[in-house]
Amino acid sequence: MASVSERLSVGGARREVVETAAFHRAVFVWIAALLLVAPFVLYPVFLMKVLCFALFACAFNLLLGYGGLLSFGHAAYFGIASYVCAHAAKVWGLTPEVAILAGTATGGALGLVFGWLAIKRQGIYFAMITLALAQMVFFFSLQAKFTGGEDGIQAVPRGRLLGIVSIADDRVLYYIVAGIFLFGLLAIYRMIHSPFGQVLKAIRDNEPRAISLGYRANHYKLMVFVLSATLAGLAGATKAIVFQLASLTDVHWSMSGEVVLMTLVGGMGTVFGPIVGAAVIVTMQNYLAHLGAWVTVVQGAIFVVCVLLFREGIIGVLARKLRKPL
Repeated sequence: MASVSERLSVGGARREVVETAAFHRAVFVWIAALLLVAPFVLYPVFLMKVLCFALFACAFNLLLGYGGLLSFGHAAYFGIASYVCAHAAKVWGLTPEVAILAGTATGGALGLVFGWLAIKRQGIYFAMITLALAQMVFFFSLQAKFTGGEDGIQAVPRGRLLGIVSIADDRVLYYIVAGIFLFGLLAIYRMIHSPFGQVLKAIRDNEPRAISLGYRANHYKLMVFVLSATLAGLAGATKAIVFQLASLTDVHWSMSGEVVLMTLVGGMGTVFGPIVGAAVIVTMQNYLAHLGAWVTVVQGAIFVVCVLLFREGIIGVLARKLRKPL
């Protein structure tokens, strides 16, 4: 028979889990409500850019924050999905949802190959291998005929969703992008709070102990790598439809650096941190564009300030003050 103190501790833990789940549901409701009214307040194209990069950052955070794997080459999956989606929509004439799925699948397939090659190493060696593989994708994109080289793939048609609904209007497309973002965010949330997510955290915190308990760490790391690459591909493919463009910027190493910056500024290892980080970085890029190359300097300064004052990221600090996991 369990003692009274044990029953009380178990009951307290269950109550905390229920309260946390209720709190997270409330946050999701607030996010959905904000997404509904946002296009009536802000420019829809700007909002779609924020959502695409927020999904990209959330995908990266799944790998780094919960898998403990630092990749310097996530732009490869984001960019190649963008190219495939743009090519499928413009040259093959596929409907936007099929083109996005084609780009997403390509990102996931590339993640499977690169992940299989990279997870055999750890730490800085893993990071450098992902960077090297991503640079191979960049040079491939520069030379391949279907990517358009330095010009990229321009004038990508938005087409009709399911062959019926025209998404030429920015506000109509915005709600589709918002739906894709919410789907990706909910999928990541479910992964994190599943037994799979708990094993990932165990491997992240103490891999030798997880292996000693019988878990095949490399299999779990490959799975989270592929899932992260697939969601990054979904973000890149969606961006190609939004901006009707796929370019070398999407596969450049600086894009990988930006997603790291978004994740760290917002809060690594938090569900909602990368969203805030993406919003901050994209807003800076748009409203400080008149500064030209100095935007990068300003971004660096803000990153330094965040590292010094908000080591847990903006949402990480907020979660500590609220005593609620975010």
